[in-house]
Amino acid sequence: MDEWIKEAKNSENAPKCGMYLFHNGVVRKSAKAKVRNGEDSVSEVVGMEFSYGADQVKEAVNKARQMQGIGYVRVWMNEGILDVGDDIMLVLVGGDIRPHVIDALQTLVGELKDNCVYERELMIENKKHI
Repeated sequence: MDEWIKEAKNSENAPKCGMYLFHNGVVRKSAKAKVRNGEDSVSEVVGMEFSYGADQVKEAVNKARQMQGIGYVRVWMNEGILDVGDDIMLVLVGGDIRPHVIDALQTLVGELKDNCVYERELMIENKKHI
């Protein structure tokens, strides 16, 4: 991330950017069903199967770059069988003012998660089958 911010601050749009925000998605031990829906009966996560559509990611990044006040966007996506603690994705958004940057980051990460990736949490019982 330090390298990315240096690159962003040296980009042609850097003078337009007064703020940068990072998103670092990580494989967590708690299942999505537990943290989002309060389901206590689900097993703990031991990994994740993760992939993405490169064309869809490119389209999502291009849309984010067109949002009001946005001057810089960079995304990296992991792929394969990931362990708890592994990075899923990194996203950097830079722009003119806080509301624009927050909106763009939230919109972009939502788009990536909703429409660009395949992720399957692996519990002890289903990791044995991979």
